[in-house]
Amino acid sequence: MTNSFNHLFKNKILPNIRVFLTEIYSNLLSTQRKMSFFDNFFNDTGVSKSSQKSRTFIGKVTPIYQKFVINPEVSNGISYAGILLPFSLKFRRLVKRPILSFFANHIINYPTPINLTYAWSFGFLAGISLLIQIFTGLVLSMHYSPNIDLAFSSVEHIMRNVNYGWWFRYTHANGASMFFIVVYAHILRGLYYGSYMAPRQLLWCSGVVILLLMMATAFMGYVLPWGQMSFWGATVITKMFSVIPFVGERIVEWLWGGFTVNGATLKRFYTMHFVLPFVIAGFVLLHLALLHKDGSNNPLGVDDAEMIPFYPYYFLKDIHALFVYLLIFSTLVHFYPNYLGHPVNYIPADSMRTPAHIVPEWYFLPYYAILRSIPDKVGGVVCMFGSILILFTVPYTNFSMIRSAHFRPIYKVFFWIFVADFFLLMWIGQMPMRNSYILLGRYATAYYFIFFIFLIPVSGYIETLLLTHKIENKN
Repeated sequence: MTNSFNHLFKNKILPNIRVFLTEIYSNLLSTQRKMSFFDNFFNDTGVSKSSQKSRTFIGKVTPIYQKFVINPEVSNGISYAGILLPFSLKFRRLVKRPILSFFANHIINYPTPINLTYAWSFGFLAGISLLIQIFTGLVLSMHYSPNIDLAFSSVEHIMRNVNYGWWFRYTHANGASMFFIVVYAHILRGLYYGSYMAPRQLLWCSGVVILLLMMATAFMGYVLPWGQMSFWGATVITKMFSVIPFVGERIVEWLWGGFTVNGATLKRFYTMHFVLPFVIAGFVLLHLALLHKDGSNNPLGVDDAEMIPFYPYYFLKDIHALFVYLLIFSTLVHFYPNYLGHPVNYIPADSMRTPAHIVPEWYFLPYYAILRSIPDKVGGVVCMFGSILILFTVPYTNFSMIRSAHFRPIYKVFFWIFVADFFLLMWIGQMPMRNSYILLGRYATAYYFIFFIFLIPVSGYIETLLLTHKIENKN
């Protein structure tokens, strides 16, 4: 029995140990080379602490590697590697199958730039938010009644009588807010690091389409509780289509299903609110396909960044970001469920009583402020929709040779002013209609459009001139 075990150990287990240790050792050496590269490229003061720790660890591992691989005859120990490696080999054979190989190539082995930060986790969190909204929405749709006489009562029935109905409703309502938070952060990250520049123009445009579909879905969902703010919000927003020449009134009547917001409007909005999330999911798959076609951008904005597999490095990073996201999300749902809502919407819809101050959800406030700041009705509607559609032009109006705002000092200043301007518009959108707020809204609206129409192309042109002039002087 001893001889058979020795034969098994020498011919089966020990070779697997050697292969396993060789793979680990080569990965360690590769990591050390990457650290040395970044030390030489970024660090002027010498070797970083992480690089020193890595070298110390490799110094401890090297004798073990030499004992098991280079001089195997002096090895008398047994490692769990001989047990784990067969499972690793079976997994590798398994992922070679057609369907699993697709996920392996686009998720596990997807080449990702080595220097991505947590700002790149917002896209992953947006996908998680979409899944949460679809799941909770399906549960709520089982108990909701799209009837003007029963809609408000069915929401209260969900809150009071359905098991954990309150949790699903608050998760769905606050999930929309969390969805827009991570999507706005995702867009701002793209603007800062130049993720819209060639060759990723179509990737950016597909993201703007997703944003438009999200807004349509969120607006229709806000109408479904059939409270005061839901009813009058639907009335105000849908009447904006009447400014379209010749066919505007007919479009409004088609949206309403009559001559006013009524039961037909509610049923149509409920149907579209149910269908559009799956359309968004389809565009998300297109967005991911375009991303994997052109590859991810990176904080340096270079195309030749060193790549590492998505799994396990960025998988674990995204999981950490997910836990932080869920912590904030659960705190909002369980402790402040109505913080981002409006108390007037807890009053049943009444077509005979107009609320004193009609405001949309917070994620629509910047565009609502733009609408109110323009004195002309047609001009206000055009500017409101134009403030979103103008995002399509960004990839084609930036003339800078540099992507990342880290290396664009002029654009960086304009960008952070734009971020402050966006939050200013959000604050103005919830304030009452007074002359001081209207005037401030006009200034903020002017900068919003100046940033996209004038500052992005001009700053890019100036920075390109300065860069080419510096290169010519060096030559």
